Amino acid sequence: MACFVGSCTLPVMANPNARNSAIFSPLISPSSHLHSSSSLSLSSTRRRPHLRSSPHPRSLPLFTVMATSDATKSKPLKIMISGAPASGKGTQCELITAKYDLVHIAAGDLLRAEIASGSENGKRAKEYMNKGQLVPDEIVVMMVKDRLSQPDSQEKGWLLDGYPRSSSQALALKEFGFQPDLFILLEVAEELLVERVVGRRLDPVTGKIYHLKYSPPENDEIAARLTQRFDDTEEKVKLRLHTHHQNVEAVLSMYEDIIFKVDGGATKEDVFAQIDKALSKLVEEKPVSESVAA
Repeated sequence: MACFVGSCTLPVMANPNARNSAIFSPLISPSSHLHSSSSLSLSSTRRRPHLRSSPHPRSLPLFTVMATSDATKSKPLKIMISGAPASGKGTQCELITAKYDLVHIAAGDLLRAEIASGSENGKRAKEYMNKGQLVPDEIVVMMVKDRLSQPDSQEKGWLLDGYPRSSSQALALKEFGFQPDLFILLEVAEELLVERVVGRRLDPVTGKIYHLKYSPPENDEIAARLTQRFDDTEEKVKLRLHTHHQNVEAVLSMYEDIIFKVDGGATKEDVFAQIDKALSKLVEEKPVSESVAA
């Protein structure tokens, strides 16, 4: 039986674990449009029909309505995250999706999946890749758009990883109606990024990634067989960082009001603590949708 607290004439027992709505302080400044609707209200309620007296009165069963925190649920989060190679972005994406149950979407993964599935977009993308050419924005944007439009992304929310990479991609997503609540930018000093990349080693037997300084191999046998990726040299990583900085600067101008900069040079726990605090406040400030169970 569905019954709405505040309009029901039967006894109501409040759940002691339920939390009242509150007014929260802004997340970051200046990002006024992030908190356009921060109040919680149940605007539409239904009133139980009037019970007329019967010539033969009989006792009515008593129902208990539990007011729980599940009665209201915040609208799903929409997050973008960007970071240079070796910024720890992959680790933070895992931590974010694990806690907030968001759909993790990476353009590179989508591209590989589309090609493997033999879809029309995948076939077109493969043609360009076979010629050694970059896949045009229009193809990748459509892949991202289609994934963001899936029911799970709409219901649970999404975390868009490393995309968009250009102002044209950002503009295309905006025209399709996809605007994030927050744009997380992991900032790490270039010297540290180079050190992280150049020190990486791969175990060809297990596929495990080591780092000569931060995560050395367990024994000499493993150390002897470690290899370095061909593009993990200082020269090549600096070139990749230069390209990344050029791309991200163009994108930031599209999201300047909702950028949340994080010191990515800290430990992964400290980095996530900063992100978690921002996302928690954002969840509290987002409008809620009414959901009452029988």
